[in-house]
Amino acid sequence: MGLTYSSVVRAEPDEVFAWHSRPGAITRLMPPWQPVRVAREAPSVRDGRAVLLLPGGLRWVAGHDPAGYDPPRQFADVLLPPLGAALRWRHTHYFAPADDGGTSVVDVVSTPVPASALRPMFGYRHRQLAADLAAHARAREVCPRPLTVALTGASGLVGSSLAALLTTGGHRVIRLVRRAPRHPDEREWRPETPDPELLAGVDAVVHLAGAPIGRRFTEAAKREILASRTGPTRALATLAARLPGGPRTFVCASAVGFYGADRGDEVLTEDSERGDGFLADVAAAWEDAVGPATAAGIRTVRVRTGIVQTPRGGMLRLLYPLFEAGLGGPLGDGTGWQPWIEVDDLLDVYLRAVTDPALSGPVNAVAPGQARNAEYASTLGRVLRRPALIPVPPAGPRLLLGAEGARELAQASQRVRPAVLADAGHPFRYPELEGALRHVLGRYRDPIFPQSGPIWEQAASE
Repeated sequence: MGLTYSSVVRAEPDEVFAWHSRPGAITRLMPPWQPVRVAREAPSVRDGRAVLLLPGGLRWVAGHDPAGYDPPRQFADVLLPPLGAALRWRHTHYFAPADDGGTSVVDVVSTPVPASALRPMFGYRHRQLAADLAAHARAREVCPRPLTVALTGASGLVGSSLAALLTTGGHRVIRLVRRAPRHPDEREWRPETPDPELLAGVDAVVHLAGAPIGRRFTEAAKREILASRTGPTRALATLAARLPGGPRTFVCASAVGFYGADRGDEVLTEDSERGDGFLADVAAAWEDAVGPATAAGIRTVRVRTGIVQTPRGGMLRLLYPLFEAGLGGPLGDGTGWQPWIEVDDLLDVYLRAVTDPALSGPVNAVAPGQARNAEYASTLGRVLRRPALIPVPPAGPRLLLGAEGARELAQASQRVRPAVLADAGHPFRYPELEGALRHVLGRYRDPIFPQSGPIWEQAASE
């Protein structure tokens, strides 16, 4: 029983060990298909404790063992009571110089849990480690020093993962929250009456906050969606513009809804004109609200995000159980374009927006390998080994979202190309849909890595 899992990553042992010891590492390694949430990170991999929340109110308490701590060669953790009283678990992380450069990473787990149950999780962890280290190495080439980043929406799906990516890269994240601060790296943000010193000492702002869009477009909902994006964005951009020695970079979320609900087969790049409809109006107003920062000479980036692929939220969270039950299929005739992006690729776009001084203006955060809805459905079915033949009638989305919401969300079709990122030579972890879905759903078969190249070289499990 148990598992030994190894791979070689292109980074030195000191850096690989340091990555694991920084805040955010456990979040970055947590597979998105598992119903587990990080309640508390360990303050130290020498002797700290991490707490994970499992279904049914169970708590996984991982205690790091000082006897297994030998930086940068290894550290170890064990499962503590109460769950540890019933299940034996010892996990030792080994790091050693690889023969041809880089680091050999070996996870040894001693437990009665079968290796077949553990293998997908450790395959995911090794892919995440290798790709995150590569992303940070690229970022250091253009931005050698660590930054202080103010982040709104830090508790959300993208924000929490982005905070973890930034901190594992050595950057400091200051979370802007709408309540009294509870931690040293939190500051209270009141959009109507912001503290003039809210952004003091901040190098970059990443603004993600906004009311949820995936609902019926009632008049009240539409007002909330628009107001939550324009007013706070303009207030934050104005604050950044007025602060002497303030942020040099302002990154704001936007969406491919900027291009309208249906442009047919037109290839849409950052130079394409905006489209029509409510979401196009929202996206355009949202981006315009960044104007005060741009006018002040602050480098501004507007990230036009596609459909984010993760079972923790968004469209895939809704489709995953349906397809897993064998009840999935294309939407309508399946001809609509799906401008998707794997969640970690989206985080890499934000990391680049924060660190790369050459990137500015609108950026399409979508994968190069776009797909029509029918191809998306068939690929998801193939990954899950389920049929994907039952078409979803147009009446279904209209029932849930209303006519306008269905047209602009479920039935939207945008053939978006990441032209700015392509011109910048930006590498995607998962440029094609099948690799992205296999990664976030834990459906890779050995070898665990979808490609070879500068990020990783080999992997083995037993």
